[in-house]
Amino acid sequence: MDREEFWHILKTEFGYQSPPRTCFLAKNFPGWATVVFYAKTLKLVAANSVIARLGSFDRQQWANSSVAAIKILESVGGRLHVSGLKEVIEHKGPLVYIANHMSMLDTFLLPCLTLAFNDVTFVVKKGLLRYPVFGPIMRAIHPIAVTRDSPREDLKKVLSKGQNVISKDSSIVIFPQSTRNAVFDLASFNSLGVKLAQRTGVPVVPVALKTDFQGNGRIIRDLGYINPKKTIYVKFGAPL
Repeated sequence: MDREEFWHILKTEFGYQSPPRTCFLAKNFPGWATVVFYAKTLKLVAANSVIARLGSFDRQQWANSSVAAIKILESVGGRLHVSGLKEVIEHKGPLVYIANHMSMLDTFLLPCLTLAFNDVTFVVKKGLLRYPVFGPIMRAIHPIAVTRDSPREDLKKVLSKGQNVISKDSSIVIFPQSTRNAVFDLASFNSLGVKLAQRTGVPVVPVALKTDFQGNGRIIRDLGYINPKKTIYVKFGAPL
């Protein structure tokens, strides 16, 4: 399955569901899925980091790498279920996607799910741009970087740069939680996404993510246990 095939499925079926598959090793050897998932993911990130450093990491490559991430999770027994895209597809123009943030996997999956309809960028922590391998990729997507040290300054930056992004017919993905959370905690959400949508006059699309297939690591947060028994769910709401 390549990018175009995946996008065709999204646009005709208004979602995606991983084909039935039994992974003997993942089922019978705990820990195998974790080792293989991270080995393949690190290889994918390293390859795309080189592409980004060469200045060739564009919209198509970003989507390609996101689809590749889906193939990786499916190769270790993971299952992805995407739904709710009918009204998103029917909308013409940019959107502000507001999603909960459960794991690192969120940022790997959402690009190919949103780039299918128009250009997109993310609001991210500024520190991610300085990561030695992941940083070049993040810089290549021209994100809106916030510090989270000053909510007022972050709001000003998101509103200012967000207006510029949306004026170019590009959508924006925002995770309005201060950190990843293994449970859906509405109290931890800030209002950045809603205020940006109000300022620019574009609809908000709520996105519910259940990506605890990848846990958060105790020592290295980005390297948690992989549990293939947990289905990954991405549910898009109607534009509001």
